[in-house]
Amino acid sequence: MSLHTYPYPSQRMAAVARNGMVATSQPLAAQAGLEMLKKGGNAVDAAIATAACLTVVEPTSNGIGGDAFALVWVKDKLYGLNASGPAPQSISIEKVKELGHEKMPSHGWIPVTVPGAPSAWAELSKKFGRLPLTEVLQPAIDYARNGYPLTPILAKYWKGAYNAYKSRFQGKEFAEWFRVFAPEGRAPEAGEMWKSADHADTLQEIAETNGESFYRGALAEKIATAATTAGAFLSKSDLENYYPQWVEPISVSYRGHEMWEIPPNGQGIVALMALNILKGYEFSHREDVIGVHRQLEAMKQAFTDGKEYVTDPRTMQAKIADLLSERYGMEARAKISDEARMPEPGSLPKGGTVYLATADGEGNMVSFIQSNYMGFGSGIVVPGTGIGLQNRGHDFSLDPHHANALAPGKKTYHTIIPGFLTKGGQAVGPFGVMGGYMQPQGHVQVAMNMIDFGMNPQAALDAPRWQWISGKQIEVEHHFPNHIVKELARRGHQLKVAYDSGGFGRGQIIVRDPNTGVLTGGTEMRTDGAIACW
Repeated sequence: MSLHTYPYPSQRMAAVARNGMVATSQPLAAQAGLEMLKKGGNAVDAAIATAACLTVVEPTSNGIGGDAFALVWVKDKLYGLNASGPAPQSISIEKVKELGHEKMPSHGWIPVTVPGAPSAWAELSKKFGRLPLTEVLQPAIDYARNGYPLTPILAKYWKGAYNAYKSRFQGKEFAEWFRVFAPEGRAPEAGEMWKSADHADTLQEIAETNGESFYRGALAEKIATAATTAGAFLSKSDLENYYPQWVEPISVSYRGHEMWEIPPNGQGIVALMALNILKGYEFSHREDVIGVHRQLEAMKQAFTDGKEYVTDPRTMQAKIADLLSERYGMEARAKISDEARMPEPGSLPKGGTVYLATADGEGNMVSFIQSNYMGFGSGIVVPGTGIGLQNRGHDFSLDPHHANALAPGKKTYHTIIPGFLTKGGQAVGPFGVMGGYMQPQGHVQVAMNMIDFGMNPQAALDAPRWQWISGKQIEVEHHFPNHIVKELARRGHQLKVAYDSGGFGRGQIIVRDPNTGVLTGGTEMRTDGAIACW
């Protein structure tokens, strides 16, 4: 019996419930969130439980040593939390170049930035949660200590990472990754059990100290010791001085809705910029060639400007209001013709991220995203802790004149973005599509699927996707309509049909009926997605 072979097409229905819903990329994590709702917790408790559980049951995309962002709807107000960490205070462009690098490396200690995910759990719990963190993190602790069987897509990416790492990572700094994630000298298979007592102990410590140990306690000491031993830039003081930030979400109006994102340093503004361009057009139906062409051109323009300007807001020269202004939308729209244009962005690497959406019966809703970046992240695991550290610093530029130039204590351009929709001052619901630079592209596509084309959340996620790569290069999924592919090629787009959908993002959506409170959810067919509800 193969868990990777499905010769016949299947169809997933939208989930419908009233008392609560959790949508994410792994069934066990979704159930962990639902467990909190049934214990009397709210959507925030469910989101934290799901997020912590995902570090155990989907380590190929996130971990305790990653970053997180959240949009939280509570009592008719939307809150934003930025839990991304800065570069170490001791790092600099000059020091990285002295080590022989002309651009930021993707793995090892150099691209490691201060992890923010544990601070997000603690801060959300303190501000909005009902249940103690010790109870909320218990499902994650149990799965880490007792083990769980791998789901099919999880196993696929785990094996891919192992095969890549065993040939590339020869240094002793990577030995702990292989000990923790390849304990039998190979990647675990689909249906095979995996566990990590170190991971369980770390989650227990985080729960019992409300996250303090990770930044100013025993866990911080272990992280700092590992960094010092490796001669890395990250220090104890970098951890001690870190706190997450509450931020004001940003939005644009689109067809009577407000689409919300976290402001920079996140790239959510790119999705808003694209929609701001697109709202000047009318879209009659989804499979309209000129409509798809305009979406691609708007996204290219938004990404070109986003990559040019977005960085840590403390050093960002461009104003958010200007990038989201009506004038910007009109000027960018005027550049779009009937032919594909050549923009000037950098190339767009793929990422590793998990996204989840939660809702409770009282109207509270959470859009939450968490990532180690590029799959398992840096390849560095802190010995004896199970903490896999992110490689978010890879996105920094070593060009001192670039907006996103590396600097001590600076936050980099960040790819992970939670989304949220409102209409007339009421919540429509949380949504997101993970996957590196696919994320704003996925946000635009699923939002338009629901708003412009009237699709339910599941259909909006199931629809075939396009992805701009660079220049005039476009990738489409293998089930993308062939007549559109041919016409886009005639308009100058350089198309590639991708037969693996792994690079097109993985999304979740929950929509709430404001009159009845009924929740409708969609989950991702491109991964081990699941919705738990009651």
